[in-house]
Amino acid sequence: MQKTLLSLAAAALLSACSLAPVYERPAAPVTAGWPQGDAYKPAQVAADAKPAADIAWRDYFADQRLREVIALALANNRDLRVSALNIEKARAQYGIQRAALVPSVNASGGQNATRTPDNLSAGGQGASQGQLSRQYTASLGVSYELDFFGKVRSLSEAALQQYLGTEEARRAQQISLVAEVANTWLALQADRERLGLAADTLKSQQISYELSKRRFAAGATSGLDMYEAQTSVEAARNDMAVYTAQVAQGENALALVVGAAVPVELQQQQAPLASVAAMAELPAGLPSEVLQRRPDVLGAERTLQAANANIGAARAAFFPSISLTGSAGSASSNLSGLFKAGSGTWSFLPQINLPIFNGGANTANLKVAKVERDIAVARYEQAIQSAFREVADALAQRGTLDERLASQAALADASQKSYRIHEARYQKGSESYLNALVSQRALYAAQQSLISARLARAGNQVTLYKVLGGGYQ
Repeated sequence: MQKTLLSLAAAALLSACSLAPVYERPAAPVTAGWPQGDAYKPAQVAADAKPAADIAWRDYFADQRLREVIALALANNRDLRVSALNIEKARAQYGIQRAALVPSVNASGGQNATRTPDNLSAGGQGASQGQLSRQYTASLGVSYELDFFGKVRSLSEAALQQYLGTEEARRAQQISLVAEVANTWLALQADRERLGLAADTLKSQQISYELSKRRFAAGATSGLDMYEAQTSVEAARNDMAVYTAQVAQGENALALVVGAAVPVELQQQQAPLASVAAMAELPAGLPSEVLQRRPDVLGAERTLQAANANIGAARAAFFPSISLTGSAGSASSNLSGLFKAGSGTWSFLPQINLPIFNGGANTANLKVAKVERDIAVARYEQAIQSAFREVADALAQRGTLDERLASQAALADASQKSYRIHEARYQKGSESYLNALVSQRALYAAQQSLISARLARAGNQVTLYKVLGGGYQ
């Protein structure tokens, strides 16, 4: 028995061998730095600014109502719930695969009753009844596969990487959800601003229209001024209807992405878009630092590591597999004597399985494992390239949005002054309403474009935070 235990210990030490290739992270198929040019103007960032991946979403978004809506979405969104359940499933699958690394122990007990026919019993044909025998057994069995060539360990490693990959997928899902909620929220606030602007414009144009009607009734102007003023009123009414519908659709979209009804007090706008969209500033960093911290890139690498481990399992199939099965217990013809002295029994059954010919199945499985590894490499490189482009695009937008926002604000201010001059001249009768109408339409368009520019800048901050790997908490 002592020699047997020593043999098992030596076999367990030998089972640490693995035929899986040594994993090496593929070189990133992108440049060492971000693109350069007029669009990529460096942002003014504090020296102690944290990377996006280290900033929790609660610290990034300044608006308290937006933070509450994001928290509500994280608690109720069904896609995120599915991702969490996938993690539980992968954890259980890893536990199943990992259980093969340790011996399995089973307890069993039973009875075997046998009746011998009359003609075969000790009394022969004349016996009145057959012979009845019973055997009672109770035993403890142990079975274990010696993992000399790392097959079990490779499969366990593959399951571990798949489990870790589902965790990265959940992180990516949460980051995407945070960004989607923020963008939907900001778009809703922008539509509310547009609706308010349309309402103010309609009120102003109705005043001008009433003035035109009085002047026309008094014979001071022609009907052309009145009808031109009416076209402006009807256009503003149309925009009111359009933006009223867009606000309702935005509320529905927000409820869908949140996964629950959003309280009214969290939806009502209490501040302009510029203050609602206040966020922390972000440094870009270097591609090698940023991209390798993104959960989608890490998830692709976990898949690659799992495929690499599967090659080890496919290689181990070419070599012998050894399993040990043993049991020890008690047997007796009487239940009362089952555990008495002299009833002990044991068995030991080592087995070796040496593959000789299987029609090339092992070779094909190894080829499949290598091809899957190559596919995983390509997908990992593709994930890095896609991440690089997303960050580069966001940086290009960030480098130009400040100038765009400043020019749009200046345009709106100039249009406002021009409209006031033309409106004053019209009310004094020094010019027709046409000039005031053209100026008013230019002001309205400039103000709408200013809202769009503010929304684009806020959306860029959200996108940059997302593509740099921020948003997980």
